[in-house]
Amino acid sequence: MWSSRLFWRLFLTYASLTVVAAVVFVVIFLKWQHEAVEVEVRQRMQDEAEVLLHVADPSWAASEVPLEELRATWQPKLEALGREVGTRLTLVLADGTVLADSAADARRLENHRDRPEIAEAAEDGVGFSKRGSRSVGEPFEYCAVRVGTREEPRGFVRVALPWTPFESRLQATARLVWSTAVVVLICTLGLAYWLAWRLVHPLETLTAAAQAIAAGDFTQKVGITNRDEIGALAGSFNAMSSELSRRWEQLQASRRERDENSELMETVLGSMREGVVVIDAQQRILYANAAAGPLLDLPTMQALGRSLFEVARHPRVQKVFEDVLVGRVPERVEYEVPRTGAIVALIASPLPGYPPAGAVLVLQNVTELRRLENMRREFVSNVSHELKTPLTTIQAYTETLLDGAIDDPDNNRKFLERIDEQADRLHRLILDLLSLARIESAEDACELIPVPILDIVQTCLAEHQPVAESKGVTLQSELPPENVVVWADEEGLLTVLNNLVNNAIKYTPAGGRVSVRWRIEGRRAVIEVEDTGIGIPKAHQVRVFERFYRVDKARSRELGGTGLGLSIVKHWVQVFGGTVEVASELGRGTTFSVRLPAASNARS
Repeated sequence: MWSSRLFWRLFLTYASLTVVAAVVFVVIFLKWQHEAVEVEVRQRMQDEAEVLLHVADPSWAASEVPLEELRATWQPKLEALGREVGTRLTLVLADGTVLADSAADARRLENHRDRPEIAEAAEDGVGFSKRGSRSVGEPFEYCAVRVGTREEPRGFVRVALPWTPFESRLQATARLVWSTAVVVLICTLGLAYWLAWRLVHPLETLTAAAQAIAAGDFTQKVGITNRDEIGALAGSFNAMSSELSRRWEQLQASRRERDENSELMETVLGSMREGVVVIDAQQRILYANAAAGPLLDLPTMQALGRSLFEVARHPRVQKVFEDVLVGRVPERVEYEVPRTGAIVALIASPLPGYPPAGAVLVLQNVTELRRLENMRREFVSNVSHELKTPLTTIQAYTETLLDGAIDDPDNNRKFLERIDEQADRLHRLILDLLSLARIESAEDACELIPVPILDIVQTCLAEHQPVAESKGVTLQSELPPENVVVWADEEGLLTVLNNLVNNAIKYTPAGGRVSVRWRIEGRRAVIEVEDTGIGIPKAHQVRVFERFYRVDKARSRELGGTGLGLSIVKHWVQVFGGTVEVASELGRGTTFSVRLPAASNARS
């Protein structure tokens, strides 16, 4: 309250008006009182002068009577009469000479012709004056009445009253009035203070509540019970506060829901593999998820607010966006990102409004899909070719035998051996295809168990030892200083080693060596199959694990390969949660490295 400028403005205004009004009233009242007393005194004095004029013998004003004789006559009379009425009485001749005075010796008084009341009475018949008496030494109020006419004045009767008693009465009245005014003023100032407080305090309460609402506290209520406009304002304020609180709750709920939806949408869009880009009609990028950066070859965080053409200069994207803005919805288009070589499929949809307020671009990386489609086509082509070759051979030899060669003792057995050979090749090819299909279909259902590598290697080497000896190839194993156990499927791991060792023996000339070794590296076990064979060219090493891929197709078929062995190896290793790599040098040999999760390792 004490710091309220409005309070002090109202209070000081009321106080100033009250003080001014009180002072003006007191001054006017005292002036009126003074004038009233003066009028009353003068009327009394004039009445006494008139009475004295009628009572006194007018012979005193006769000029024929000697002055001293007149004084001797009238001085005692005037003194007695003055004592009786309590008023100073004076008789003044026409020339201003004091004939008699009830309060002083007339002979000692100076000429009164220049006294203001005498001069005024000579002119108007009655004259008044207030001043200090030189003979008595105190202030008097004088009243003089002319005897005779204006043209022929005969003398003057003057009545004088001491002003001190009246002055004392006026001062007492003034003290009473001022005291009363001060008391009334104090009461009035107290009332003004209370009125100002009654006006300002509710306003301060409303102001504090409004500031609290501005600060976010919408539960504010004011307990103002005035039955006036401020009370009505307080009621409206409480209603407004309740409504604001209700709407704020609704806004908060809506904002929370919007934020949750926004976060959910951001999470969904951010986790999508497809890129999503929102562009307005001025081609400014409003939103781009993380996946859109590589697909448009643009920096996602730096792209917001910038032009699409500025950050991603793809003519086909620009054309699709322009078609959407003019109302044409283009079909799905594909383009290639020059820097990465990725193939991206683009679908565009307009934003609501007419004309459209922008567009939403959905981008999908179809590079892998196109690669798989190419692989599928190549696979179908390779399967068809691999199946067709033995079937054609079998059909040709069969027709030859049916045409009469069956009776040719020199060739019929040779033809049948070729038919048997191609049938066996076809059988192995079908078995490999079925094995590959089984691996892919049972990838998630395969149960992995701890498998000791030593047992699998010994089984594999025992199976391939006769073939190696027949080719003059040394087949050996290098035992590690510890027993290595991996998480795998026994049959699958044996298939992996069989294919790797079989390939190594096939492509290693006589006098060569095939070695199998294994060891622990951290949490993984490494199995290496090394040969001293012909090697694999660098350009072919990344593709040797593809189905039906052959470095030397003629030599591979000559050796009886189906082209699926390394593909089967790769799939089994992936089922085990491992990796397979190849390192080779032409003319010096090849090393296949299989890394599998180690189950345990202990000193043997």
